[in-house]
Amino acid sequence: MADNCISGKTFLHWRKEMMLKGGRKVDFDWLLDIAAGVSWSQLQKTILNPENFISLEISIEELEVIWKSHLRDQTPLQYLISKCPWRDFELEVSEDALIPRQETEFLIDFALKKVTDVNCGRWADLGTGSGPLAVSLAKSFPNWNGHAVDISKDALDLAERNLKSIVPTANVRFSLGDWWEPLKNWWGSFDLVLSNPPYIPSDVIKELEPVVKNHEPLIALDGGVDGMNASKKIILGASNGLAKGGWLIIEHHYDQSEKIIDFMKNIGMEEVSFEKDFSGIKRYAICRKK
Repeated sequence: MADNCISGKTFLHWRKEMMLKGGRKVDFDWLLDIAAGVSWSQLQKTILNPENFISLEISIEELEVIWKSHLRDQTPLQYLISKCPWRDFELEVSEDALIPRQETEFLIDFALKKVTDVNCGRWADLGTGSGPLAVSLAKSFPNWNGHAVDISKDALDLAERNLKSIVPTANVRFSLGDWWEPLKNWWGSFDLVLSNPPYIPSDVIKELEPVVKNHEPLIALDGGVDGMNASKKIILGASNGLAKGGWLIIEHHYDQSEKIIDFMKNIGMEEVSFEKDFSGIKRYAICRKK
């Protein structure tokens, strides 16, 4: 019998012990799923039939080390196991880049609704981080030319590893620099640009949970005094960067919708609109170049 195959009764007793050490049950069960391969349905079956054996992809000793480290330092579990599921794939993650949020998946859904010709075009992911948007765009538009940009070389290297691992045939160029700047050679040719820029106001950073403010890169969180420094640069750059009829879709802070929408309109963008997140909050702004 495999070393990581234990009785359901032993497993459930150990899980209960781990829960008594602290932390959220939902986080621990997420760890069991992603790191040990014990899905929620498998867990429920074990609870109903504890006499059966359960197989783990890593040992309970390894899981215990990870969980204790998470409790001790509030280190995100995604960083401790170096991976994070997003849409229909799994990304390598590290403290060099923001942990991809589920809400950001909506950017891809909106893009797929707006783009009518999927056969050819050019897209860009500004502030790619670990590359979740770039990977999804490469999968969704396999015949397009793609560009992934980040100001952090470590983040860009991480994104490149993810692209090569998940979509090895993707035609994606990786550029180091500030938003639109490294893409000057292609200005005026982008049919679709997505971005999840840093948008949290500087004064709000200190109010974030320790698991975020103490571990995730500040450069990926801090949006300046009003939280819109990066968003404004991206929107202004879209005037030159987008092709005629090209779309820009960005994520923003929960209280910035009206200001972002007005900013897009004031610089002459068309078909300006907003979209809401899981909670019904306006968190995405969309516009199109004339």
